[in-house]
Amino acid sequence: MMILVGGENLIDFIQDAPDGGFPAYRAIPGGAPFNVAKAVARQGPAVGYMTPFSSDTLGQLLAADLGREANVTALHPASDKPTSLAVVSLKGGQAQYQFYRENTAERDVTAQSLRAILPPEARAFFVGSLAITDGADADAWEATMAHAHGAGLFTALDPNIRAPFIHDRAGYLERLSRLLQMADLVKLSDEDIAWIRPGEDPVEALKALAGEARAGFVVLTMGAEGAVGLVNGAEVRVPTAPVPDLKDTVGAGDTFMGTLLAQCAQRGLMTRDGLAGLTRDTAHEILTVAARAAAINCARKGCNPPTAAELVG
Repeated sequence: MMILVGGENLIDFIQDAPDGGFPAYRAIPGGAPFNVAKAVARQGPAVGYMTPFSSDTLGQLLAADLGREANVTALHPASDKPTSLAVVSLKGGQAQYQFYRENTAERDVTAQSLRAILPPEARAFFVGSLAITDGADADAWEATMAHAHGAGLFTALDPNIRAPFIHDRAGYLERLSRLLQMADLVKLSDEDIAWIRPGEDPVEALKALAGEARAGFVVLTMGAEGAVGLVNGAEVRVPTAPVPDLKDTVGAGDTFMGTLLAQCAQRGLMTRDGLAGLTRDTAHEILTVAARAAAINCARKGCNPPTAAELVG
């Protein structure tokens, strides 16, 4: 079984200790779906990464980094367009982002190019983040989600909303609504839900959104307050796992999402009807493992998800 992952890859220039009085930045491979692919792969399932890498030096760095994961296959041909960039500044350990991704390689996709690389062994499809924000690439990813859903694949979504880069709120919300109607598994953060339904209690807003979707498992991550899952009308809560030595939160949500996918695969839930039988106890176990994975990631610099062995160690 292969889990397909779609969405941006980019280089994170992450703020480090000052050098000569000026801010210093480390170049780290990243992008939310890129990180999700890595998190899934380190826990065992095979991953097919669908987004093209640039043929430039930074694109080769990205391809090599993901290629070090033994069970990841890069599916899309490389693009001659440049690599997208993100500048990640840290304030109190919290990541703040600026993105540069106009006319870049990770956006060099069409519905046809994505359909052409779909492997027959695929059983699940995940997409999210900047890739669904706007433009022709967002349309291509939505069409791919629709194709995957129509073909009976398990589908998953993490909007991972970057509000400053959404210039058409109504258009974005319409696309998000369509994607929610096709998703079996959905993860949102408290920041996502606050942007989608401003001024509402986060959990009540999640319940309202879940009522409009078809997903069997809807998850809300709330930072230090843990996570909430909605499964078959029941609410499941788990606390945040402790992080004795916090480095930063880069990739924590992506690690959580990747762990949700890996857990669903490992527990035999990754089918169109698999989540119909998901119990509160099993959902609690899944969320607990995901919280533990995110905590391990936060004890490391950048996005560095744990392996399956580290999660049980």
